[in-house]
Amino acid sequence: MKIIILGAGQVGGTLAEHLAHEENDITVVDTDSERLRELHNRLDIRTVTGPASYPQILRQAGGEDADMLIAVTNSDEVNMIACQIAHSLFHTPTKIARVRSTAYLTRKGLFSHDAIPVDVLISPEQVVTDHIRRLIEYPGALQVLDFANGVAQLVAVKAYYGGPLVGQELGFLRRHMPNVDTRVAAIYRRNRPIIPRGDTVIEADDEVFFIAARKDIRTVMGELRRVDRNFRRVVIAGGGHIGERLAETLEHSHQVKIIEHSLARCTDLSERLDRTVVLHGSATSKRLLLEENIEDCDIFCALTNDDEVNIMSSMLAKRLGAKKVLTLINNAAYVDLVQGGEIDIAISPQQATIGGLLTHVRKGDIVNVHSLRRGAAEAIEAIAHGDERSSKVVGRRIEDINLPEGTTIGAVVRGKEVLVAHHDLVVESNDHVILFVVDKRRIREVERLFQVGLTFF
Repeated sequence: MKIIILGAGQVGGTLAEHLAHEENDITVVDTDSERLRELHNRLDIRTVTGPASYPQILRQAGGEDADMLIAVTNSDEVNMIACQIAHSLFHTPTKIARVRSTAYLTRKGLFSHDAIPVDVLISPEQVVTDHIRRLIEYPGALQVLDFANGVAQLVAVKAYYGGPLVGQELGFLRRHMPNVDTRVAAIYRRNRPIIPRGDTVIEADDEVFFIAARKDIRTVMGELRRVDRNFRRVVIAGGGHIGERLAETLEHSHQVKIIEHSLARCTDLSERLDRTVVLHGSATSKRLLLEENIEDCDIFCALTNDDEVNIMSSMLAKRLGAKKVLTLINNAAYVDLVQGGEIDIAISPQQATIGGLLTHVRKGDIVNVHSLRRGAAEAIEAIAHGDERSSKVVGRRIEDINLPEGTTIGAVVRGKEVLVAHHDLVVESNDHVILFVVDKRRIREVERLFQVGLTFF
């Protein structure tokens, strides 16, 4: 595909990196020539320097024959105008825009072909808020991903000493929990992927990805680790867009406090939130954290826009007795450095947002893409179409599907029913198939599996 990415910031740069490795023709537009040079030296992409919404710049970037425009600059207005120009002048088929402001997002009918022609809206703040909310819902999880509108979930947990399954073969899981159908999709041991088989033994500290129906997730988690009690008291450092949205989501079911250093923003938050306690001060102040009884806090979420403040406040909160700490980190290089030590969960906003964007770039009927392990692997939800003659998956048993190396099918969602992928399960047309791809270079082969042959038409 020929794709133009507007904005070479964290999201634009990460997206260019993902897509350039998948044999797409990528052009990145930005006003920062230094950042573009750095990307160009590292990746096989074209770059154009200039304002992303100018018609001449879009033409230079190849707007006339682009398949897709992805506008992820820091300005909502630039992103919307760029989509309008791509539509009016170049008739670009797919236009994706990052829009942050709720003033735009809450207006009905604003984003349509008759108004501002944006096909897909991406709101990074909302994506990250949902991601954190799911982690708070399942204490102990490292990642929680929804498939088929939340009917099935893929959860990553760290296996602990003393967990009933640790030291056991995976085959033991079915005997131990005969009433719960689940499948381990992948295991990461010392940062290396292991494709699970029945005789694979789970070791302590393994990162285990398993898939099951939403209602069974807690039961399976209990087999791999001590089940943490539900989080009740939440302290949020940073009252920006993400902090405010998270507080809004949680305040009616949890006790929530927000620490914000700007007095004007504190006043704003206290007027907009109903039950949240808003505190004026610094999240790195030991005195403030002790005054607010940080030792009673179930989870401390550091969500400011400064990585260093997030890391230091999280480490301080943990030392002072917070049960769990979750840290938002923009610099992807820091994520692996800090997670698993003092910091329990490190979240990269770019990786959380990338999945939503990749969904629209994939070929075949791909309805969900989640980036895992900082982009090293992917979980994909694809819809099977066609019949036995035209499709490579429909009418076949799972053991007979020619899956690319490093790819496993975790489950099939049929209507509202989650069918865990055992070898003799037959895929039917319109099934939602959930795959785990450990080797990103095999993505194209996975896409081809779900493309219908011409005989179907």
